[in-house]
Amino acid sequence: MSQPTPLAGLKVIEFTHMVMGPAVGAILASLGAEVIRVEPIGGDRTRNLVGSGSGYFPMYNRHKQSIALNLKDPAGLDVARKLVAGADILVENYRPGAMDRLGLGYQRLSEDNDGLIYCSEKGFLPGPYDNRTALDEVAQMMGGLAYMTGPPGQPLRAGSSVIDVTGGMFGVIAILAAVEERHRTGKGQKVQSSLFETTVYLIGQHMAQKAVTGKAADPMPARISAWAIYDVFQTQDDPIFIGVVTDALWEKFCKLFALDDLWADEGIRENNNRVAARDRIMPQIRALVATYKRDDLIAKLDGTGLPFAPIARPEDMFDDPHLSASGGLEEVTLADGEVTKLPALPIEMNGMRPSAAASLKTEGADTEAILEQLGYSSDAIAVLRNDGAAQ
Repeated sequence: MSQPTPLAGLKVIEFTHMVMGPAVGAILASLGAEVIRVEPIGGDRTRNLVGSGSGYFPMYNRHKQSIALNLKDPAGLDVARKLVAGADILVENYRPGAMDRLGLGYQRLSEDNDGLIYCSEKGFLPGPYDNRTALDEVAQMMGGLAYMTGPPGQPLRAGSSVIDVTGGMFGVIAILAAVEERHRTGKGQKVQSSLFETTVYLIGQHMAQKAVTGKAADPMPARISAWAIYDVFQTQDDPIFIGVVTDALWEKFCKLFALDDLWADEGIRENNNRVAARDRIMPQIRALVATYKRDDLIAKLDGTGLPFAPIARPEDMFDDPHLSASGGLEEVTLADGEVTKLPALPIEMNGMRPSAAASLKTEGADTEAILEQLGYSSDAIAVLRNDGAAQ
């Protein structure tokens, strides 16, 4: 069986940078859509980020073609318009108004392509904030996620670009909903997703907690857990997370570790009573876990149905046996020719993972081929290149 490509036949034109917009195209491309990135002459500046930004481009720009155009040159802009005229989907995540100023806004482009689905990935949906500049971290701070992640008084952003990526996912959901609606109406539409509203959706469970209980949610490090045993424990060497989240698992946990005295206490066989007794239960559990080496404890817990997890680092995932065996990593050739493996789309369709070997294109690697497909002659292509309208 071949790789699932359910979106084969859809053409996507991307005007994006950083993470949120490229994540939309990355998901669509992994599902089989043809995705063409429109980069500036010299390439998307995201290619050259350092530090924590150095992984953005390879992670979110696989499986894509690249055309490099000078959109401030009328000839380069004309190429972009011709590309979009034959496309199903456009994705952009530039500052509000930037695409309109170029003549690449939805109203203008839909005149030539009324089936176009135009996805704008922004900091905010329309409203009082919509002209503010937003980043993943800005949204996490504004939307309450940083407050919930850090200890009291120490807001802390999550350890990955979780809002950029999730906002991109919501963009894909909106696009696919618009594709389905287009099947019925024949018409495209503009869809939007945003960083701020994505953050608020993710912390909605804490808003609901306040509505239900009348008490504001505490930051996660200071929260009263819904379960007595639901924490990171220190073994003889490395830490491990263990959760006991049902009364049946409590019985299993007590039997597995011969905690006869705790099981004999009928007053804590019900979860909420264990939570109330957490201060006297936890020291005994911590002392128990501290007698084990981590790998020995994993061997004891594995297969029992008890939730547990070693505390892994991102680099550990390269050699994770589950990912390696299940197609969770796909081979990627980086721009410098080095071959590595990066996460595949985390879904399965018809028993198959949508995963395939990929390579990062250099900026403008597909410019000539795409121009030829648009009907440009070799002489016309040479003029665009020599005039600096295309690379």
